[in-house]
Amino acid sequence: MNEILDVAALVLILMGALLCLTAAIGVLRFRDVPSRLHAATKPQVFGLMLICLAIALSLRSWPVVAFLVPIALIQLATAPLSAHMVGRQAYRNGTIDEGGLHVDELAESKRTPPAAGG
Repeated sequence: MNEILDVAALVLILMGALLCLTAAIGVLRFRDVPSRLHAATKPQVFGLMLICLAIALSLRSWPVVAFLVPIALIQLATAPLSAHMVGRQAYRNGTIDEGGLHVDELAESKRTPPAAGG
């Protein structure tokens, strides 16, 4: 049974590392901000989750699992938040192609200055 869990941990580590590698390549290769944000968050977070699961399977210790759970939760909380903030700032700077947006929910805020009160 230990050998099966070790092989499963190895496969999970390799899959997680491959996803993190593809995320890094996507950040370098994609041209626009939304595509880069997608590449920086989704595969990277899933790759980290797979690596955390592999570590838990490999070490088979409850203190290790107790250490990995907050790491995974913090990553799940901060990656979408940081992507949202970067995307919003890119929109405000005008570095996003507005013609490619299907729905522009921030168009109203661009017409009215934030301090105008309405």
